[in-house]
Amino acid sequence: MGLLVACGSTPMQAPEIAEAMTPAPQAGKSRPDDQSELPSPLLQAKSRWTPVRWSELPGFETDALFEAWNAWLKSCERPGPVFAPLCSEVRRLSISGDDEQRAWLMSRLQPYRVDALQGATEGLLTAYFEPVLVGSRTPSAEFSVPLYQVPLGLIPRKPWFTRQEIDSSPVVKAAMKGREIAYLANPIDALVLQIQGSGRLQFKEADGTQTTVRLAFAGSNEQPYKSVGRWLLDQGAVREASWPSIKAWVARNPERVNELLWSNPRTVFFKEERLSPLDAAFGPRGAQGVPLTPGRSIAVDPGSIPYGTPVWLASRGPGVNLQKLVMAQDTGSAIVGAVRADYFVGWGTEAGELAGRLKQPLNLWVLWPKKP
Repeated sequence: MGLLVACGSTPMQAPEIAEAMTPAPQAGKSRPDDQSELPSPLLQAKSRWTPVRWSELPGFETDALFEAWNAWLKSCERPGPVFAPLCSEVRRLSISGDDEQRAWLMSRLQPYRVDALQGATEGLLTAYFEPVLVGSRTPSAEFSVPLYQVPLGLIPRKPWFTRQEIDSSPVVKAAMKGREIAYLANPIDALVLQIQGSGRLQFKEADGTQTTVRLAFAGSNEQPYKSVGRWLLDQGAVREASWPSIKAWVARNPERVNELLWSNPRTVFFKEERLSPLDAAFGPRGAQGVPLTPGRSIAVDPGSIPYGTPVWLASRGPGVNLQKLVMAQDTGSAIVGAVRADYFVGWGTEAGELAGRLKQPLNLWVLWPKKP
């Protein structure tokens, strides 16, 4: 997660992107059951949670909550100890209407505004997606960029060789021999896939059949992530760190592609997963260990918001307004800080285009179980 780009030609499958383009509704009015005494603030490792009234959540009265319930049901497949006791009620309410779901939220949960420890209440929202790319299982003149499985002997949380060393060192290349999982035609597409953490690859098999699989995150070389867009900006090579600008620069400077790629020492390794019709309706598994739901899953800093927490998200920017219930189900190397989220928007070209331009102010509220 981080710098984003549109890839592939498969239409996006995120049902809420059109909704995201509509004007933002106003916060709901105070309700009779929203007058109880507020609890004390809660302190997390990287954030402070300040209790608020339900009426302070922008758009709370108008969100289509049933759409978020699919993501919540996924969280209940691997719930943490705080939310596990609520999962039987969440499952029962999955066939209920918005009004009953809204009333249940207000009766069982308390909203807390997420603040930075230094006091800031506003942060940053970006988005991520699943690229859809054409690949090959064998190398060729056209498909020459390898994607790797986890190297043998890799130790978690211990820095391994950099991207440049993996690409250029004879010793490292020999160690990676036989760990190739697929090949792409474009090194920039491989970089995008690694930044996003997963993607869908379309293969033409030896018998002529077409296959689509998911390449899911399996590990990394534990090197720090560096934005290639930031590298270009620092050199004055582009005016904006968007993928169209980056690809245009690459087209003008093909001899400097490796220089661009190697400015980011981080590399991601993958594992292949079968993509059943049910799997294809959801995104990859996030850090919580459950499949992501387009438009309803976010990546967060777990030091600010624990995985599996329902979160009210509000973000207003040029042409995109979001006020909705989402689930904290993932994280990423670039997702650091108290009020910080990466919004999962689906897969394919349209999702990538939205992800590539979404960078705007953010407010978050966690919905935490009330004390008995």
